[in-house]
Amino acid sequence: MLVSIITVNYNDKSGLERTVESVQNQNFANFEHVIIDGGSTDGSKEFIEANKTGFSYWVSELDKGIYAAMNKGIKMAKGEYLFFLNSGDDFIESDSLSNIATHLAGEDIVYFNINQIQEGEVKLKKTPETLSFSYLHHDLPPHQSTFIKKKLFDEYGYYDEELKIVSDWKFIIKALIKHNATYKYVDGVFTNFYHGGISTNPEGRKIMEKERELVLDEEFPILMNDLKDKFKLERVIRGLRKSKKIQLLVKLGLINKF
Repeated sequence: MLVSIITVNYNDKSGLERTVESVQNQNFANFEHVIIDGGSTDGSKEFIEANKTGFSYWVSELDKGIYAAMNKGIKMAKGEYLFFLNSGDDFIESDSLSNIATHLAGEDIVYFNINQIQEGEVKLKKTPETLSFSYLHHDLPPHQSTFIKKKLFDEYGYYDEELKIVSDWKFIIKALIKHNATYKYVDGVFTNFYHGGISTNPEGRKIMEKERELVLDEEFPILMNDLKDKFKLERVIRGLRKSKKIQLLVKLGLINKF
């Protein structure tokens, strides 16, 4: 079984160097590495050319955004499973792939936990063993810890290039809910995700929420008629839980934790 690792980069030479080094240090042999660069001008292209013997395919040219770049990678990939490890993210150790390869054994989607790193602080993000529409409504297993069979893209289409942030989420939720793709959760962690992308800043979060709402209304209109009020209340509750005033009242024993 061949695994295709797809790395998308644009003007992040230092991040690309970290990712490539991490991939090339893997002691698992049955993988290919596809590099899609968006016409970087920071030396990324020269770095790619200097290391091209380690890539099954690479290109450096202008594109229409991250999902257009990811789609290029999908088209060129030859593996049974595709894995997106974008510029800056890396494997935890050299035997990460060899340790988890046995879990890639039939399911359409296989996902793990992930380390989230911000300003040097490492936090483990655990994903649920059983996926639900309620969970997928506002989250998804991170693509940096998720393997997807290439046949899903061949059968259901590639990433929606009209979306700026949530196209990978749209693909996963459609594959699972509309097409009943099979999945498996593995309670382990093998990759690091470094905060700093568009989806992790406040403006990006607003775009994400707007795009998710648009996708849900287009793809699941009848279901959303029933669930919109429920999800609104859940968002209010999540906001209250994060409120410092509410946390203080709980600490003082004036209200119960909820």
